[in-house]
Amino acid sequence: MKKSERRVALVRTVAEVPFATDEQLAERFGVSVATIRLDRQALNIPEVRERIRQVATTRRDEVRALEQQDVIGDIVELHLNRYAVSVLSVQSGHVFSRNEILRGHFLFAQVNSLAIALMDANIAVTARTDLKFHRPVYLGEQLRARVDVIAEHYGVVKCHAATESNHDTVLEGTIFVAVEPRGLVLPNSERRDGIEAGD
Repeated sequence: MKKSERRVALVRTVAEVPFATDEQLAERFGVSVATIRLDRQALNIPEVRERIRQVATTRRDEVRALEQQDVIGDIVELHLNRYAVSVLSVQSGHVFSRNEILRGHFLFAQVNSLAIALMDANIAVTARTDLKFHRPVYLGEQLRARVDVIAEHYGVVKCHAATESNHDTVLEGTIFVAVEPRGLVLPNSERRDGIEAGD
């Protein structure tokens, strides 16, 4: 592919996938990361962190239940009590030095903090989780997490959580969040709105 053709394709790709890293773009176009950086500079395409920030300012409500810095990853979409999306670029501080595999607590913390941020409340805490890890995640991958509210019963909100990397699901499951809890007690009888105690 000629340089001019690659740059046209790069503009189109970044428009379609704004969170693509330089490494992912380099792999897609079969060139070096340095070449992609030169192309971005020539085309005035900001680096991925700035693109994430630009997208986030247009697609989100304000976080209420915790401080922004307590969210693991960058929130790019937030619609309180409906759904939220965040992205996390796996860096050296996130992985085990021996094998460059992401430490599991970061993978969990991304969806867990996103579920809390999703709540339209002053206080929200995790009541319970049921998550399955599908495969290891490695240094350099970019994780896209989405949490959706699917039911609510007596102040306990049931959420579906899923994390993908390159369209490959790496984590999926359910998170229960207690909103404005006072001596949290999960309901132990009757089924309503898809939540059952002990479920």
